[in-house]
Amino acid sequence: MPEVSYKTLAKIAGPLIFVEGVNDAAYGEMVEIKLVNGERRQGQVLDTRQGLAIVQVFGQTLGLNITGTSTKFLGETATLSVSDEMLGRVLDGLGHPKDNGPKIVSKQKFDLVGSGINPYSREEPSEFIQTGMSNIDGMNTLVRGQKLPIMSASGLPHNLLASQIARQAKVLGTEESFSVVFAAIGITSEEANFFIKQFEESGALERTVLFLNLSSDPSMERILTPRLALTTAEFLAYEREMHVLVIMTDMTNYCEALREISAAREEVPGRRGYPGYMYTDLASIYERAGKIKGRKGSVTQIPILTMPADDITHPIPDLTGYITEGQIVLSRDLYRANIQPPVDVLTSLSRLMNQGIGAGRTREDHRNLTDQLYSVYAQGKDARALSAIVGEGALSDLDRKFLDVANNFEKKFVNQGIDENRPIEQTLSIGWELLSGLSESDLTRIKPELISKYFKADTQWWKKKHDAR
Repeated sequence: MPEVSYKTLAKIAGPLIFVEGVNDAAYGEMVEIKLVNGERRQGQVLDTRQGLAIVQVFGQTLGLNITGTSTKFLGETATLSVSDEMLGRVLDGLGHPKDNGPKIVSKQKFDLVGSGINPYSREEPSEFIQTGMSNIDGMNTLVRGQKLPIMSASGLPHNLLASQIARQAKVLGTEESFSVVFAAIGITSEEANFFIKQFEESGALERTVLFLNLSSDPSMERILTPRLALTTAEFLAYEREMHVLVIMTDMTNYCEALREISAAREEVPGRRGYPGYMYTDLASIYERAGKIKGRKGSVTQIPILTMPADDITHPIPDLTGYITEGQIVLSRDLYRANIQPPVDVLTSLSRLMNQGIGAGRTREDHRNLTDQLYSVYAQGKDARALSAIVGEGALSDLDRKFLDVANNFEKKFVNQGIDENRPIEQTLSIGWELLSGLSESDLTRIKPELISKYFKADTQWWKKKHDAR
């Protein structure tokens, strides 16, 4: 079928153009847009109805006009050229080189939309991913194939946490290839330079693909960036048999772009002005994580979002929580207390943790130790709240013990240097050390045989280490 150019542009509204007289346009079809001065831009069909095609423009609509602009419908969906050469590269939000390197040229092209993994074909996640962060590895373990979001807020150091996880993450006990796909959505130039510098200095850039969409770039690019990242991850995972960690920050900027498109289409808004289909749209991104039976590779996701007004019930974190398998929540109170990273383990959760820990994966005492730390930390925080009212001197001896453990838990376990990479054995040993101030009768969440094996051994090891100092 010959390609036809249309000059029947009826309306320009924000990032959208409305083309009349198009009877056979398909949803997701790519469109070439030619300006009066000969410049060409790309777009994609967002909706089609009764001869009217609504096209979202990738880039600015500045310079477009109704009379001189022509459109050509290409009869194909958006694709990405994928290659092993993408590792170590820095690309922009549309997949173009941003590091002065050559363009990615490959015969292999993958559809950007992709598809969620068929539930029947999904393999149950079970392998532990060591991030080197005690607050994650010890308390809210990440498992290969999981989608575990980080819920942060404006001004909190989620970018530092993201870069540290990307540099340190690895799968234990295996020689299989591991790579990272990092998608930055709507970030500032300063943040982009920070990420590039972090990856270059640590040497992690060699196993990483960076997609950088800047806040100064057109908002329409934010719709494509996470899909470019996931398409790249699927190629590396299922064609090159790698285990891929996909980190996407900030999904709030992505949702704001969705709302902008919805407003331009004059759709009836949903909660707080976001489109009613935002849940489905987010699911089409998050559900691309997982493992497929018979395939060696896997895709693990850590999407990062900033909660507007620190509100975890806001539509973006709320819907994300429904789709994903837990959350890591950053606390402003811990940040003010100079705890870095300020992860609130009590409000955080990894629903797949039990499938990735225990004997043969981390250590046999992991689950019991985590339960005990949760219990003691929660009681210690209650004692802290009580001491603020009646004074610490009015607390019982046991409450004071719990309070000491809670304080040390935040300072020694949660708190961690930006370049500190803790093996899981060190994380667990720190946990046992924190409990050393309690008696064995206080350890109600740990089996007696584990207390006998680890409690005395680890606490004695720590005491010898401290005495040597």
